[in-house]
Amino acid sequence: MLNIYRYAAQSDALKKQLQRSVDFEPSVESAVRDILQSVRTGGDQAVLEFTERFQGIRLQDLMVSPEKIRSAYEHADPAFIGVLEEAYRNIVAFHRHEVENSFFYEDKGGVILGQRVTPMDRAMLYVPGGKAAYPSSLLMNAAPAQVAGVGEIFLTTPCDPEGNVSDHILAAAAVAGIVRVYKLGGAQAVAAFAYGTETIPKVDIITGPGNKYVALAKKQVFGHVAIDSIAGPSEVVVIADESANPDFIVLDMFAQAEHDPDASAVLITPSEALAQAVRETAGRRIGSMLRNEVIASALESNGAIVITDSIEEAFRVSDMIAPEHLELHLSDPWQALSSIRHAGAIFMGRYSCETVGDYYAGPNHTLPTNGTARFFSPLSVRDFVKHTSIISYSKQQLFACGEKIASFADHEGLQAHAEAVRERLRQS
Repeated sequence: MLNIYRYAAQSDALKKQLQRSVDFEPSVESAVRDILQSVRTGGDQAVLEFTERFQGIRLQDLMVSPEKIRSAYEHADPAFIGVLEEAYRNIVAFHRHEVENSFFYEDKGGVILGQRVTPMDRAMLYVPGGKAAYPSSLLMNAAPAQVAGVGEIFLTTPCDPEGNVSDHILAAAAVAGIVRVYKLGGAQAVAAFAYGTETIPKVDIITGPGNKYVALAKKQVFGHVAIDSIAGPSEVVVIADESANPDFIVLDMFAQAEHDPDASAVLITPSEALAQAVRETAGRRIGSMLRNEVIASALESNGAIVITDSIEEAFRVSDMIAPEHLELHLSDPWQALSSIRHAGAIFMGRYSCETVGDYYAGPNHTLPTNGTARFFSPLSVRDFVKHTSIISYSKQQLFACGEKIASFADHEGLQAHAEAVRERLRQS
């Protein structure tokens, strides 16, 4: 189930085993392109037809009524509501630390320069639905948008063949104060909010995870709207030394593997004894997991135990993977932090399991996957704002440096640029 590699001798085989890609099958690309074009030209009618085809229902109303949202909240388990509310407070509190302020400063000659930070007008948050419901994804997407001050926030999530949306998602929407909830899923939902239809507003940004059709639709509409990132299957890397607990490691690997057969879970350690103990523990405990077939498939295809010559080499292997989640099961994880460059989120020590971050701690769980942690960041308030440069030049300062600016334009062969400056110099 879990292959053991010695990095020094098997690095090529390991890289092949762990290679993650953001590519999509040509058939999926073609299907998504057709859906996007159909919705762009056909509007609501196309959305309804694709929803009937893929979700199994001809919707009479695209939105969930406020009464249903309120009812889901009122009839939910009070303990569950309590956890949702506490988690949401934690998530909001964390994201408030990300808020950026506009700035201005005065330079010589009466020049004022600056940058204005303004929230986007409209955001669409996509929350997966269907076979499983993820209220945690709703909270994680809503909090930074709200903290950023987005004017209008829309939520969409697939309904079931009876037209119902998960009560857990609706309860979370109530906790987060989201009142405009749509019953749409898939590429057609992305298209509807990217282009706008007769009844669905065009938004400025689309965020949230989904299946490969949703991910590819977001990729293809980028430019018409902003997106957060292109999410792939979930992944975790655990770096551990001889002090680590094999049961903790195994269950943390299982926690990622149970998401999807394409999920990845990797242990990297210089301890051969720990490697063998984790492999044995995984074999012994997998039968007790409700999703044991999914876990076994993921670990067989995308899992590994990597034995390195040193803990420093373990850090280098992890950076090669650039994982979505990185757990440090080390006697002194804080000492190791400066040696790690690439990860979506880092979990410090044996009691900071990834599940804590998924649901409760506060930092966003919408994270870069497929090695994109080298250049992408977690979902944040920064995704929901835009920056505008402010430039104010005085007559005095334009006279002082205007000919230099015009000369620069001359060297680029842009006469009108140069003349725009020189005309001001001539007329003053």
